[in-house]
Amino acid sequence: MRKIATDPELLQHDLFPRLLHPFEVDRRDFFKIMGGGLLVCAAVSHAQESGAGAHGHELPNTLDSWLLIGEDGQVTVFSGKVEVGQNIRTSLAQQVAEELRVPLSSLRMVMGDTELTPYDLGTFGSRTTPTMGLQLRKVAASARAILAQIAAEKWHLTEAALILDQGRVRDPKSGRTISYAELTRGQKLAKTIADSPALVPPKDWRIAGLPAPKKDGQDFVTGAHKYTSDLSLPGMLHGKVVRPNAFHAKLVSWDTSQAEKVPGTSVVHDGDFVGASTASLSAAERASSAIHAQWDALPQISDAELFTYLKQHPVEEKGIEHNDQLVMGSVEQARAEADKQIAQTYTVAYIAHVPLEPRAAVAEWKDGKLTVWTGTQRPFAVRDELVEAFHLSESGVRVIVPDTGSAYGGKHTGEVAVEAARLAKAAGKPVKLVWTREEEFTWAYFRPAGVIDIKSGAKGDGTLLFWEFDNYNSGPAAMRTPYEVPHQHIAFHPSDTPLRQGSYRSLAAAANHFARESHMDELAHELKIDPLEFRLKNLKNERLRAAFQAAADKFGWGKQKSSPTRGFGIAGGIEKGGHVATSAEVAIERGTVKVTRVVEAFDCGAVVNPQGLRNQITGAVVQGLGGALFEAIHFENGRILNPHLAEYRVPRFSDLPQIEVVLIDRKDQPSMGAGETPLTGIAPAVANAIFSATGLRLRSMPLVPAGLPAAESGSARNALADHA
Repeated sequence: MRKIATDPELLQHDLFPRLLHPFEVDRRDFFKIMGGGLLVCAAVSHAQESGAGAHGHELPNTLDSWLLIGEDGQVTVFSGKVEVGQNIRTSLAQQVAEELRVPLSSLRMVMGDTELTPYDLGTFGSRTTPTMGLQLRKVAASARAILAQIAAEKWHLTEAALILDQGRVRDPKSGRTISYAELTRGQKLAKTIADSPALVPPKDWRIAGLPAPKKDGQDFVTGAHKYTSDLSLPGMLHGKVVRPNAFHAKLVSWDTSQAEKVPGTSVVHDGDFVGASTASLSAAERASSAIHAQWDALPQISDAELFTYLKQHPVEEKGIEHNDQLVMGSVEQARAEADKQIAQTYTVAYIAHVPLEPRAAVAEWKDGKLTVWTGTQRPFAVRDELVEAFHLSESGVRVIVPDTGSAYGGKHTGEVAVEAARLAKAAGKPVKLVWTREEEFTWAYFRPAGVIDIKSGAKGDGTLLFWEFDNYNSGPAAMRTPYEVPHQHIAFHPSDTPLRQGSYRSLAAAANHFARESHMDELAHELKIDPLEFRLKNLKNERLRAAFQAAADKFGWGKQKSSPTRGFGIAGGIEKGGHVATSAEVAIERGTVKVTRVVEAFDCGAVVNPQGLRNQITGAVVQGLGGALFEAIHFENGRILNPHLAEYRVPRFSDLPQIEVVLIDRKDQPSMGAGETPLTGIAPAVANAIFSATGLRLRSMPLVPAGLPAAESGSARNALADHA
């Protein structure tokens, strides 16, 4: 059995199933693939989302694989990372410009092209800044040193005597200057990247560390940017796929005769895959609607049974090591010493990613090679899916990722690319396939649902004694507590999930923060200690303490008292090297909850682009509000019941609170990612604020999908007053 990395982050990214299309291979294709000689077959594990085998891909260590200085002075940088709205095209360029000492405007980023860029595992997990940012800084610093060496040899000087700035080398003594372009004359820098080049310390940054406008931002504003769904190739057709009537359904019969009568239509039936392509989207829709397919699916559960099902259907993932359990001290012994103990259960619903741009792909077979343009977070993984689906070599497939209209962890897999390629292969022409919003809601994977049981105990003075934390299904990310607890038992329990699930912005950190920070609030209430004071009493991590204090100071924590119409909450934590604290204010009126103000303090080390970081944090808070308040997937017997935005509630402009961001810029710490961690604090902060106003403790996300029951919240508020 293959052994997969023990990193919990990679586990949750790698272990969710793809929509598989096991295409048949005809006899001619079979012998084309195999040729003559001995046939040796090996099973491919579909649990592996391509990219998990990254250990077999060593990054190139020569500068010309990453960077090219053109004769016109333009610097081209190559990275397998992709731009999905998080603005890494800008922040990566800033870091290269800083180290290479060239104007930011002279940089061009080539990203997410499997033929041009070095292999990359994928754009996920807030890893671009700490990994690719550092890699490109080393590349640029190494190139800077080599340029200085070339100029020094040319002028018979020492490298230390030269100054490199604005894309030029200058001898301050003589005043001579020469441009990088003149030094390289457009030739590749076929030199090795230094192991430990001299990097510019963050305190001396002049390009990185400062606000920078989004590269190519005007194209997005004016509509000039071409998303995958905007692309057009000569002779291109439009495709549609016939979908099953339920999950896990098998195709039992089909009739394509009526579809074939639509002029210019190419119809495909291959295994369980049925689809059509023709000259226009409307004609493709008519043709696919004319295909009569019958499917067979077994009965399946509904969301009403979900949480019981998850706890009662554990799965054993054999051959996979989990970094998913912590045992410290003796919880059983600590129970007898605790003055206050509580036990509660928290639940989290499945939610959808709802990207602005649904999945889309354009596929072309030309001169024996397959090229696919698609919006994905993992172009090399999609390439490998295409290689597997069509029995090709890696060199026979190219995946190109145009800057994509958001992903949020939802575009790791390449099903739309595979589908478009199959349609194009049948038609003998390029085919564009764009999923509808309903397809995106139904056939993409979801953020995992989960059940989290917590038992805790503390001394009367507020000192935590024991902490039991059991997560069922939602995942191990950020599962461990940042608070000081001498006796702990923390475990993740995988479940047999009824829906296809996978990565979502922050993975399970949102669920685990919600449960932990809600529970900390409950324990503080039982101990009659201020929630912030209780957290700080049990917290030694100075960076998280500073984040809590910064959020509290900006928010004015403790200066206003809660009332039946207004409440205040706070929450925080550590994830992916980021330290976050969130304060929230809610208004309660006639059973409705309105989040009116949010203050979020965030420390992710040295800040590369303050403007981009503020945008990331603000966007994370807005997205987190949806999962906190009302987002939930409803399903029954293998069907999604709310597969449209008319039934699936996402945050609207009218839902938005005043959002204030406090950046804690740690120039003494390495830069970490910021795309995910800022989402984790909003749900528990809002839940705690609702409790402070109403006395109603909500332990399920979403918190108020249909508003607060007025009578229940009123009685809870009375009970809270009596307890106080």
